[in-house]
Amino acid sequence: MLYFSLLLQTNPTYKPAAKRLFDTLDTCGEQYCLLPNTKDIWLRDFMPIRTKSGRFLSFKYKPSYLCGFDSITTDFKRDVSGNIDVDYELSEINLDGGNVVFSPSREKAIISDRVFSENPDRSVDELLCELQRLLEAKIIIIPSLKSDMTGHADGMVRFVDENTVIGNTPMSPYGLEYRIKNTLKHHSISVIDFPYFELGKNSAVGCYLNFLETENHILLPVFGNMLDSRAISMANSIFTKPVVAVNISEIAVQGGCLNCIAWEM
Repeated sequence: MLYFSLLLQTNPTYKPAAKRLFDTLDTCGEQYCLLPNTKDIWLRDFMPIRTKSGRFLSFKYKPSYLCGFDSITTDFKRDVSGNIDVDYELSEINLDGGNVVFSPSREKAIISDRVFSENPDRSVDELLCELQRLLEAKIIIIPSLKSDMTGHADGMVRFVDENTVIGNTPMSPYGLEYRIKNTLKHHSISVIDFPYFELGKNSAVGCYLNFLETENHILLPVFGNMLDSRAISMANSIFTKPVVAVNISEIAVQGGCLNCIAWEM
């Protein structure tokens, strides 16, 4: 079952993209539910994270980029937990769900170094040890783009298999994408360059790898750009599941794509 915020249907800003998404899900036979009482649409960030053993962990959701914006910050326990039947454990570590990218087995988890600045009261070693224990996974830290508001890992890499990820095509030979490649190489993880373009600061338009993977489909965000067909073709060559394109532009311009707005049981 997929979950999305009810705001996607009620907020005029999101409705055009949301209608295309929900029509696509209906056509594909994917079941979904809309959660009321959320203050924003980014479910991936504030909903619990599932580990390989099936445990759900609810981390603190107090990102620095939302400091002073409590009115649009969702608290899972206070605002949402009463509308969903799930057992979960609470953690005081400040961590957005969008900054955790699991391998298919969930034995590896890629997290950007933004997690360190979001938890200044904890040493690096202490934080890594606790994350490894809670997430039941080997933690791999990659560099984040300092100018990016969220610094989330799910906007930079996604796993294909245990030892392969797709990453944004490098914008320069000295940029973030190459630093991520070098980091992952030390963990025996190879990177396939995936189409990418930038529209503007804090916009997710152009981030094709922020797809939503279900049991049966890869729902790929597209943006009405000439790179769309290349991204679709590459996704079809990489994944064995059917790839279904969804134009998500009106949501993406707000800072996130399909993986960002979804949560699954």
